[in-house]
Amino acid sequence: MTFGADRRAEFASALDRPAAHASSAPAAPSPAPAMPELPMPVRKGRTVSIWVYGVLVFALIALIAYFTVFIGAGASAVGLVLALIPLGIVLFGVRLIDRWEPEPKSLVVFALGWGAVVSVGITLLVDLLLAKAVGTRSEFFGAVIQAPVVEEIAKGLGVFLIFVIGRRAFDGPVDGVVYGALIGAGFAFTENIQYFGISLLTGGASDLTLTFILRGLVSPFAHAMFTALTGFAIGLAARRGATAGQALRSGVLGLIGAIALHAYWNGSSLLGDFLFLYLTTQIPLFVGFILAIIGLRREEARLTRHRLGDYAAAGWFTPQEIVMLATPAGRKAGLQWAAGLRGDRRPLMRSFIKDATELAAVRQRSLTGRDPHAAADEYALLMRSRNTRAQLLAY
Repeated sequence: MTFGADRRAEFASALDRPAAHASSAPAAPSPAPAMPELPMPVRKGRTVSIWVYGVLVFALIALIAYFTVFIGAGASAVGLVLALIPLGIVLFGVRLIDRWEPEPKSLVVFALGWGAVVSVGITLLVDLLLAKAVGTRSEFFGAVIQAPVVEEIAKGLGVFLIFVIGRRAFDGPVDGVVYGALIGAGFAFTENIQYFGISLLTGGASDLTLTFILRGLVSPFAHAMFTALTGFAIGLAARRGATAGQALRSGVLGLIGAIALHAYWNGSSLLGDFLFLYLTTQIPLFVGFILAIIGLRREEARLTRHRLGDYAAAGWFTPQEIVMLATPAGRKAGLQWAAGLRGDRRPLMRSFIKDATELAAVRQRSLTGRDPHAAADEYALLMRSRNTRAQLLAY
């Protein structure tokens, strides 16, 4: 079952003709010889240019210089070490969200870099310009107005750029939440370095401990949650096959929500009993956020199963394989089965699951007509899935 370029030109989709086995077959097809060179999905629209990373590195150098001059190398180093703890907590949470269909590593790194370097740089630059223009501002203005507006715009711009740069890896609301949370995590990491360093310099170990508890342990997900709203809105537009302009308009609505939540979060520490408001509103908000994520994950799994069902109807997968590839319980059972095969074939099963999940996303993008590389990706992923199945069943 090999198709050349001339053969592929005869149809628009692999669904136009059946695979080698019928979808009603109760078992997987007979093992086939491994292909020496498997096609790869098109990388364009799923990666970040090396020149973009060059800009991030330049901004990072400038940021390091800022911290060294205004905080000092010693306090900055202490702040950096402590800031790694809440960063690790948030990244673990984001990893749980992103497990179903992991985002490309280059875009993950870009999201973290944008949040940790560029967003912080924009925020510091605006603060400097405002200081020169209007002088000293009140604590209320800085915390409830300036910080939410400037920071969320800076972070939200990063989410929109990921949509533009990595359009073919931005498939829906869950992806938007992941990218937004990663940018928020990066921003909080750098901001925590500053807060922890200043606390150490001005109040010693006692102030540092209190700041670490409040920012690092009590509310490590705050920035991730704010920017996830912007990402969610852009992700909804992405699912509908939106253009950049349409995604921007949708993102603005999410941005307004992010700014409002950020302002409320900051204001609760200034305008009332922080502990009371934290227990009665901030914790329920966080719980609501978690429940929303669970709902989005279930919807993503449902869509994966539905789209892979299209291929099962055309004969590419059996119904049993769809259950294994597109449900949490099925994936767990598949990995357990692969672990018992000769040589422990869980890596092959993970590859099978990954390619099938990506195939479902490709199918969704092709239905919206927004992915010019959908046919090439579909062919590559089907061939890779066929080859992996053969290796799993080989004796």
